[in-house]
Amino acid sequence: MKKLVIALGGNALGKTPYEQLRLVQETAKPIVDLIEAGNAVVIAHGNGPQVGMINLAMSTAAGAKAISSDMPFPECGAMSQGYIGYHLQNSIQNELAARGIRKSVVTVVTQVLVDENDPAFSHPTKPIGAFYSKEEAERIAREKGYTMVEDAGRGYRQVVPSPLPIDVVEKDAVNTLVDAGHVVITVGGGGIPVVKKDGKLVGVPAVIDKDFASAKLAELVKADQLVILTAVDRVAIRFGKPDQKELSSMTCEEAARYIAEGQFAPGSMLPKVRAAMSFAETGREAIIASLEHAAEALRGESGTVLTKE
Repeated sequence: MKKLVIALGGNALGKTPYEQLRLVQETAKPIVDLIEAGNAVVIAHGNGPQVGMINLAMSTAAGAKAISSDMPFPECGAMSQGYIGYHLQNSIQNELAARGIRKSVVTVVTQVLVDENDPAFSHPTKPIGAFYSKEEAERIAREKGYTMVEDAGRGYRQVVPSPLPIDVVEKDAVNTLVDAGHVVITVGGGGIPVVKKDGKLVGVPAVIDKDFASAKLAELVKADQLVILTAVDRVAIRFGKPDQKELSSMTCEEAARYIAEGQFAPGSMLPKVRAAMSFAETGREAIIASLEHAAEALRGESGTVLTKE
């Protein structure tokens, strides 16, 4: 039996609660394939669109009622963990039952420790929430003080700090649940970012990249493999060009060389490769693959495998 940490990409989740519930019913099937094959599975997921929408909804509600403060980002992250986790555990539980597999599925609302001196707090880069026109973005920036940037030609979005994860506070609870045979959904949206102040954990306004949080979790729970699921079957260099080349494997040294050449887009594949490298440096395998071909990737028939050497 292998212990797997599965990081779900944004393509596995929808833009609304209704679309999301429909999509995760399909997402559950390849995940249950891995469980049915005898693997212990821990699931992580993103929350960029969802946490932004929650923050916007709370902000709008506060403004309508003349309340002076918006909902803090850590609380918005916790809300997104709860409702995305509910959809995932509901769909996975139903798929397990349909196959006659008796397992419990549980969502752990997870705090992830970050460094309050992380330079990311001075340079917000993580896009969240809805897309806006330039005019709308400028108005929101004036009214709310948000940092708004153009995102890959699709419009303008709010960006927030994205510090690197140091520790997963609930890692022991996650391990206990996995060792007891349960399917665990955790570090949702990268986890709720917290810092230590005077011996206490305090939430901070940020969004941790879910792939980096997944890599840190995989390291801490001693997973055999980190599996980052995305929209493409394999990592490619010269992506979108006539001489595009898909990679079935990379060493960390090769990946670093490709990064230096600018082969991976900063807003999509680059963080996935960096996160996979951070786990592969522990001496274990990381795989980047498509959701649809996750089982094949574990058999070496699809995906890109990253190793230390």
